[in-house]
Amino acid sequence: MADFRMPSLGADMDAGTLIEWKVAVGDTVKRGDVVALVETQKGLVEVEIWDAGVIEALIVPPGTKVPVGTVLARLHDGASPVASAPAPVEPAGPAAPASTAVAAAPALLPEEAPTRVLASPAARQRARELGVDLASVKGTGPRGAITIDDVDKSSKPIEPAPEPAPRAEPAPGAGMRQAIAATMARSKREIPHYYLSLDCDVTPAMTWLESENKSRTVTERVLFAALLLKATALAAREVPEMNGFFVDGQFRPSNAVHVGVAISLRQGGLVAPAIHDTETLSLIAIMARLRDLVGRARAGTLRSSEMSDPTLTVTNLGDQGGLTSVFGVIYPPQVALVGFGAPTARPWAQGDLLGVRTVLTATLSADHRVSDGHRGAVFLAALARLLGEPEKL
Repeated sequence: MADFRMPSLGADMDAGTLIEWKVAVGDTVKRGDVVALVETQKGLVEVEIWDAGVIEALIVPPGTKVPVGTVLARLHDGASPVASAPAPVEPAGPAAPASTAVAAAPALLPEEAPTRVLASPAARQRARELGVDLASVKGTGPRGAITIDDVDKSSKPIEPAPEPAPRAEPAPGAGMRQAIAATMARSKREIPHYYLSLDCDVTPAMTWLESENKSRTVTERVLFAALLLKATALAAREVPEMNGFFVDGQFRPSNAVHVGVAISLRQGGLVAPAIHDTETLSLIAIMARLRDLVGRARAGTLRSSEMSDPTLTVTNLGDQGGLTSVFGVIYPPQVALVGFGAPTARPWAQGDLLGVRTVLTATLSADHRVSDGHRGAVFLAALARLLGEPEKL
C-alpha cells in the first residue's frame, strides 16, 4: 500500500488545486506516469507518480485546493483486489481551511469525477476581467488548456454579475509575484550569499556557433543560450559545491546536474524548470529541450519533476539590450545561481595586443555555508575556459 500525496513543486508552494485526474480506480501505473493535473500560482503542472502499482482510491476530487503533503490517492501492489468503497484520508500537514479541506470528501470512483475547464491561472484572470465564460472557449494549449490568447480571441462574452461596489482586480500575475517575493525574502534572510563576477572572452564561441549554424535549417539552429547551459553544467560537475541542496542543516550534493532555466512569462513573473542531466546532453538536445520548456512554461503546463528538482539555476538576460550583468538571488534549497548578461564588443588585451572582442560577464551567487570565494572563483574560471572551447561542449 502506498499513498500519493500533493507534491511540493518548489520552495514557494504551500498548496495546490487538483484540476484533473489522468487515471481511474483500477488503473495500473508505473514510476514517471502523469496521473494528475495540478494548478499552482505558477501555472498548470502535470504531476508524475513515483511508485508503481494499481490505483485503489482517488481521495481528492478535482477542483479541491489542498496543502502540500495531502494524500491525493492510494495505490496497492496489485496482489489484492481493489476495494469497492475505500475510506477517505485526512490531509497531511497543517489543517486546510474549511473551503479546501478534503476530510469529508468521499473517495471517487471513475464515473463520479467532476469535470473542470482546463485553463492557466493567467487565462482565468483574463476571463474574469473580460467577463468571458471559459466553458465557451476552445483551448489551444497543451491537453486543450485555455490560454490568454484563447480568451482574448473568444467572441462569446457573458455579462459579468453585478457587484455592489466597484473593486480593484488584482494585476495579472499578482499571485505569482507574491509567491516569488516570499521565496526570495526567505532566501536573503536564511542564505548567506556571496557574489562574484568574471568577464569571459566568448569570441571563439560566437564564431564557432555562427559557422555551425550555417549548415543547419532554421529549426535546427542552436542558440548561444544552449552553450551557456552546457558550460554551466560541466563547470558544476568540476566544482560540485555549486550543485545540490542545503537541507536539514547540511549540504547534499547531486550526482547529476539538472540546470534550472529562468523563463519569463508573458503575464509577468517567472518559472525555472529543469533540463535534466544537462551535463550529458548534446547542444542540439539541450536546444530542443529548451524550446520545449519555454513553450510549455508559457502555455502554463510543466511536469512536476521539472519543477521540483533543479540542482542549479541559470538566469540569462542576454536578450535585454546592453544589460551586462545580473546578480541573482539563490532559489532555496539550491546553493548557487549563475547569471549571464549580454555579449558585447569591448576592448580586450591578448598578450601585448589590444583589440576588440566579444565579452560576456558571468556572475555567481553562492551559499557561504557550502562554499567560499576561492571555490566560486574556480567555478567561474572553469566556466570561462569551457566557453573558450566550444567545440568540446
